[in-house]
Amino acid sequence: MHAYRSHTCADLNKSHAGETVRLSGWVHRVRDHGGVLFIDLRDHYGMTQVLADSDSPAFGAIEKLKAETVVRIDGRVKARDASLVNPKIPTGEIEVYVTELEVLGPADELPLPVFGEQEYPEETRLTYRFLDLRREKLHQNMMLRAKVIKSMRDRMWNAGFTEFQTPIITASSPEGARDFLVPSRLHPGKFYALPQAPQQFKQLIMVAGFDRYFQIAPCFRDEDPRADRSPTDFYQLDLEMSFVEQEDVFQAIQPVIQGIFEEFGGGHKVDAVWPRISYADSALWYGTDKPDLRNPIKMQRVSEHFAGSGFGIFAKLLENEGTEIRAIPAPGGGSRKFCDRMNAFAQKEGLPGMGYIFWREAEDGSGLEAAGPIAKNIGPERTEAIRQQLKLNKGDAVFFLGGRPDQFEAVAGRARVEIGRELGLTEENAFRFAWIVDFPMYEKDDEGRIDFSHNPFSMPQGGMEALSGDPLKVLGYQYDLACNGYELVSGAIRNHKPEIMFKAFELAGYGKDEVEKRFGGMVKAFKYGAPPHGGCAAGVDRIVMLLADTANIREVIMFPMNQRAEDLMMGAPSEPMNEQLRELRLRVIPKE
Repeated sequence: MHAYRSHTCADLNKSHAGETVRLSGWVHRVRDHGGVLFIDLRDHYGMTQVLADSDSPAFGAIEKLKAETVVRIDGRVKARDASLVNPKIPTGEIEVYVTELEVLGPADELPLPVFGEQEYPEETRLTYRFLDLRREKLHQNMMLRAKVIKSMRDRMWNAGFTEFQTPIITASSPEGARDFLVPSRLHPGKFYALPQAPQQFKQLIMVAGFDRYFQIAPCFRDEDPRADRSPTDFYQLDLEMSFVEQEDVFQAIQPVIQGIFEEFGGGHKVDAVWPRISYADSALWYGTDKPDLRNPIKMQRVSEHFAGSGFGIFAKLLENEGTEIRAIPAPGGGSRKFCDRMNAFAQKEGLPGMGYIFWREAEDGSGLEAAGPIAKNIGPERTEAIRQQLKLNKGDAVFFLGGRPDQFEAVAGRARVEIGRELGLTEENAFRFAWIVDFPMYEKDDEGRIDFSHNPFSMPQGGMEALSGDPLKVLGYQYDLACNGYELVSGAIRNHKPEIMFKAFELAGYGKDEVEKRFGGMVKAFKYGAPPHGGCAAGVDRIVMLLADTANIREVIMFPMNQRAEDLMMGAPSEPMNEQLRELRLRVIPKE
């Protein structure tokens, strides 16, 4: 017999009754049933119940076992009585009577329990991540992640893509986040960067003549953490294609993503029709560029109904250039109690509140009546025009936000989500996708300077001619895929013409010399026959997060950092040794 096991803890069933077997695993828990000791023995594959009574030579050793001790047991397989069968586990028809036990790895008192799924402080869970990973839900999440990645890889190969690996140590690149810099020992004073994405390399792969590339690529960005974003590194399904337009990229990636969600989505509805929504429309209708389309609410402009009206706050606001009033319909929200609750929500978000109107049956029985302070101020004609525009009726409500869109849009988007959730309008057990297209190429930063708003290597719509006008009106062949309120995919048709690239960077404040210095490899390559090309990248961690039905990305990453970008288990980041600093010719300046 093998030194450690003849079977795994998921293998045994009634057909093995009477056999002598050997199992190894972790003591999940010990139960004392009055002279009979039961162990739930767990390994990677599953759970087997083993038992010993006072006649077993192993009884005394089992009495001393602590949870999570690693043991090897020998014993005889017994079929359970029909009344004792456990249908929840594959081995529920049998149990193993222990004749011999060996402790392979003793365990100290546990800093957090593995049995059960109790909530525990995240700092403790991350410090003892190796224990946390033994818990059933987290173990399942990691196996789900592995299966999703394998399925992605298989689907990409089957679609005619070839997997290539790109460098991990490279040059700095403006991808919209901070680089992690790596000092060079051989070139003192110079630094490499960990790649924020394989962007330049995958484009160079196209220039080199490889037609359809993909990679499960690690990416490194020094970012502020969020629940759906790692502060240090993440993985993406990265792909690039030659001789393609935007539609070709959509057609290539949709079967992969849709297939993954159908395969691992637990029976949830997966929409096969992915609408195309412009960035401008998405911001207007949903207050975000990653809308959750399970919520049917679409916001609309209603400025015309308030211009010159008796509602002085909005009427005066609309006298300023660039301002507007937007409405958030709330079907079924027509009660003062609900409206007051949403008003309080807006105040928590930092706004003075949200104006509202709701419709009810008139007290005199004359029909529909609009209620609320705004209705009284703007009068029945304007109120009725708003109701008609938004297709609302008795028992419905509408909320209003006004000002410059960039100042209230995000709050409006969150209010839309909250209204949909509160009123039960948001569809459950479904994945709804949408392509967000026509992103602006440029935006103004906090100091009023023109900067790239998205990927700097994208082709502007209209080419060179488009770059001769107002930069803020230039749209790029850039696109994101949104699903249930998350951005899953981002990509673009690339700018493969050096003269257009120089002009695009010039508008963002990068001179020709700087572009050649920072992106010399790509500029040089484009001078020797570059094909039109484009691609995208899908966030592996975020996809698995959705499939695992968790809102925290750390629940689907094997060894994540905490919110402060610290690895509590390994003690990173750590202070370097003086010898290391001297070798790199670096000095750490102490904090003031």
